[in-house]
Amino acid sequence: MVMSLRVSELQVLLGYAGRNKHGRKHELLTKALHLLKAGCSPAVQMKIKELYRRRFPTKMVSPTDLSLPGIHSTTGGAPAGLPASLTQLGFDGHGSPSLLPVALLGPKHELGLSHLASTLHPVHPDVKLQRLPFYDVLDELIKPTSLASDSSQRFQETCFAFALTPQQVQQISSSILGNLSHTFLKESQHIFFRFCLSETSCPQEDHFPPNLCVKVNGKPCNLPGYLPPTKNGVEPKRPSRPINITSLVRLSTTVPNTIVVSWTSEIGRSYSMAVYLVRQQSSSVLLQRLRSKGIRNPDHSRALIKEKLTADPDSEIATTSLRVSLLCPLGKMRLMIPCRALTCSHLQCFDATLYIQMNEKKPTWVCPVCDKKAPFEHLIIDGLFMEILSSCVDCDEIQFKEDGNWAPMRSKKVVQEVSASSNGIEDSCRSVMSDHRNSSSHSSSSSSKKVEVIDLTLDSSSDEEDNDEPSPKRACPSLSPTSPPVNKG
Repeated sequence: MVMSLRVSELQVLLGYAGRNKHGRKHELLTKALHLLKAGCSPAVQMKIKELYRRRFPTKMVSPTDLSLPGIHSTTGGAPAGLPASLTQLGFDGHGSPSLLPVALLGPKHELGLSHLASTLHPVHPDVKLQRLPFYDVLDELIKPTSLASDSSQRFQETCFAFALTPQQVQQISSSILGNLSHTFLKESQHIFFRFCLSETSCPQEDHFPPNLCVKVNGKPCNLPGYLPPTKNGVEPKRPSRPINITSLVRLSTTVPNTIVVSWTSEIGRSYSMAVYLVRQQSSSVLLQRLRSKGIRNPDHSRALIKEKLTADPDSEIATTSLRVSLLCPLGKMRLMIPCRALTCSHLQCFDATLYIQMNEKKPTWVCPVCDKKAPFEHLIIDGLFMEILSSCVDCDEIQFKEDGNWAPMRSKKVVQEVSASSNGIEDSCRSVMSDHRNSSSHSSSSSSKKVEVIDLTLDSSSDEEDNDEPSPKRACPSLSPTSPPVNKG
């Protein structure tokens, strides 16, 4: 009942209870909820019922209805006779307040509760958000809840509220103090706010409603910046990802936290939001989890090789071999832990350590080989490549054959050609020097045994330009250091 009151009615209630009645609507709502949780007097309870009767004169929930089972359940189900978007503030088995999504309704919904319930989306649809690899969910502070919208209005606004247990307050406080003291706990805890489309077919990615604005306890929440538009005239969009609201949350067990969400409605699209308490993990923990999944049997990769190299009768070109690099396409270094996604059709692997570390800095989870989605839960360590890396240490490329076997690719031919060419130059220089020594020892027959040396590394133009300077590109040393210089002029 309190959550459905308007600003003027909340001010009347707080003034009647002797509380401060100044502030914005979410502040007044927080004060009224705190008043209710603290245990108000029977007179204040009668005032709440009176204001509620004025708010919705067509139907009044009787005390008998409020005593029905499931009204104060923590599952988020709406009480009988109340609109689905007005969920009562319940208490769990430990006496702590349960989660309470609240919709601030517009004046058009004053026609009656039956009309409201038929026009709104389910409060808690069977929506599941995709798992965040670096964050383990400890608790759902607000389970996935529909953003109730009125199709007749373009701009929508909804208010949500949640409370923390003493244990949660202590754990979050310890994480914040650890980060402030630069100790950086390995498993710090945060509160994340997430949006997605209200689709139940599969786990949903984060997806922001258009023109989103979020306020936590009256303070604006920083959202990711807009991406540059890909085409002229296209409205810029924000990159959708979880929002960390830990710094804006009241770490209190008595005062609930309020979240006001405003957005622009879209025809044919509905959105859901959720708030989670998560524990952050490091890349080393994820790598350990990947290892714990085990190494994929090498026979799987051999079967894939045979499938790729099987001759297609309809094709005029037959592939008889397949070359694969042992270097990671990300760091251009030799693979240490070769992995790829189950959804990838290629054999080329990338290094698991580097891939996880890069996604820790900027989570994209895209395969560096085929540019397709490669989420953490789909990664596998290839057993065949593990065998190849351990047995082949002197080459960076291998060749797979039709039978599934492999052979290292070493460029021996190039090495032999280079060594042969260098040996030929040295041998020619030695023979020229030897002939010159023989000719100098027989000075009487020098005119008939003169040896002419031709430098093939110099062209005619450089020879004319550098007449007075010795060339640094000569293939052989000077034949006679004592011979007089030749004047070409």
